[in-house]
Amino acid sequence: MKGRHRELLWQAIATPAEEPDRRDGWAEGVCVACTQTMDQVDGAILSLRGTGRSQEVLGASAPWATRLSELQYTAGEGPGVEAFRAGSPVLVPDLAADQVRWPGFAQSALAAGLGAVFAFPLQFGAIRLGTFELARHRPGGLSSAEAKDAALAADLTTTALLRHSREAARAGHELAPRTMVSYQDVHVATGMLAARLGMSLDDAFTRLRAHAYTTNRSVLDVARDVLERRSTLEESAE
Repeated sequence: MKGRHRELLWQAIATPAEEPDRRDGWAEGVCVACTQTMDQVDGAILSLRGTGRSQEVLGASAPWATRLSELQYTAGEGPGVEAFRAGSPVLVPDLAADQVRWPGFAQSALAAGLGAVFAFPLQFGAIRLGTFELARHRPGGLSSAEAKDAALAADLTTTALLRHSREAARAGHELAPRTMVSYQDVHVATGMLAARLGMSLDDAFTRLRAHAYTTNRSVLDVARDVLERRSTLEESAE
């Protein structure tokens, strides 16, 4: 990445982070800046992650990138999931050649036009917040300079999120950034399903996920069917 382009990316990360009244849309702006400044990148995603059920998409550069995040959430596997769990980057220059690692995710992602993906954890010491992912339509790796820039962008984004969290704590509330995709409906539907069918939350979530996978839909869509009583998923127990 050339110096002028690199400066544009750093500004996208740092400037709104320093100005609280400009933080709405901050994560989306960072993702768009990545696609505009990195020649080999077609999409970018910033996600907050926790347990297997806990995830929020803070920002994405385009609907296609958001779709890739939803595919990982539905499959429960993928480069972003692995990068968060391992706490180290997961670089996949050719998803077709590496699809055996995440068969559930890879098949859908390849069909959606993903050729390569590069996932970096958002972490500071033992604190792990989420992932920063870059995607390409065609197979191919990042240049050495772009890989370093992506890792540095993940570090700077982590620093910005931690600053937001500290400011929220000083104000007496929890960090609640605006999200592009929230999975709160999945959490509520999981609880409803667990209570109705007498099962654990983990088993209820597994049922949601399995139904979504077998019907080629997102977990979020299936969860909304449960919330609006269009589906009970009781038939999945048979």
